[in-house]
Amino acid sequence: MANLLPKIFMLHILLGFFLTLSGFGCLQRVESLGINYGQVGNNLPAPEKVLDLLRALKLTKARIYDTNPQVLTAFANSSIELIVTVENDMLATLMDPNQAFQWVYTRIRPYFPATRITGIAVGNEVFTGDDTTLITYLVPAMVSIHAALVRLGLDQFIQVSTPNNLAVLQESFPPSAGCFRAELNGIMPQFLQFLATTKAPFWINAYPYFAYKDNPGKIPIDYVLFNPNSGMVDPNTKLHYDNMLYAQVDAVIFAMAKMGYGGLEVRVSETGWPSRGDPNEIGATLQNAAIYNRNILKRQLANEGTPFRPNTRLEIYVFALFNEDMKPGPTSERNYGLFQPDGTMAYNVGLSALSTTTSSSTSLPSISLTSKATQVKA
Repeated sequence: MANLLPKIFMLHILLGFFLTLSGFGCLQRVESLGINYGQVGNNLPAPEKVLDLLRALKLTKARIYDTNPQVLTAFANSSIELIVTVENDMLATLMDPNQAFQWVYTRIRPYFPATRITGIAVGNEVFTGDDTTLITYLVPAMVSIHAALVRLGLDQFIQVSTPNNLAVLQESFPPSAGCFRAELNGIMPQFLQFLATTKAPFWINAYPYFAYKDNPGKIPIDYVLFNPNSGMVDPNTKLHYDNMLYAQVDAVIFAMAKMGYGGLEVRVSETGWPSRGDPNEIGATLQNAAIYNRNILKRQLANEGTPFRPNTRLEIYVFALFNEDMKPGPTSERNYGLFQPDGTMAYNVGLSALSTTTSSSTSLPSISLTSKATQVKA
């Protein structure tokens, strides 16, 4: 029976893949979509099978939340560009340049370049976490890790940044009012200077779902789901926004500009929508999750930028690849996945609806979700 499990998993992948692609007659290409591959579960497939899934879907960008050697080994000699993560509890240690060098030398160097590690996320949502002492560790740890990459000749290939919760902003509406929380005024310029010096992006974890859940009476559901709607106009810039995610991203850009760093690129390190939730988690439904992620894919197919930076493609990492059954918290936390652990789709994001042209060819249709470097334009 054990020997049958990998075959069953791949059968689920292929069936889901072919069903999803039904109706395609042309090659579609998404230049910047990524996926977050969390592993907080006791029933997840082996990394080798996850790689099969990503290949079947033609996804080439992923982020993991550690430096799991099994994943790094499995993803070798593949087309996957991988962001790895330094856990928050390692930040104090990695402030030390010698410790940071040892970490890079043992956790990164043995796998690169066979495994295409393109980014190191130093901590996760440190600026808004409960442990405020971590804030003082963050930038020094980033500096030390980057210095280690320089010593090993890897800095031109691997960027160093940290994913931030949207709560780093004191104001986010309208986008032009975006500004950082006052208590971060001391550390934020140091962080932004590091990003500017190393040409790394500002990563933001942005979830319109949370804004809607907390205020469903005032926030139109279509505005947060990317559905057709009248949207809003920023009274200061006169820019029109038809979805909340783009407004949140531009709010970050305006906040950085007010500190003198308006030229930095912003990338969405996490966004998603839960397919299930507790009774008080309004909007956490299968239908809404499918619509949100389907519309994200449509926007990515169009290589869209935000209203403030329409000519700069917005890079987005969807959360998440799998439902993770061991995540703590409300029910929604365990139901962000596009897939169940056995490889079946949690819901169909409707990729077949994204075809913009047709073909009379009888060959197997396909979709390509690939990536390439983005030029930053202010």
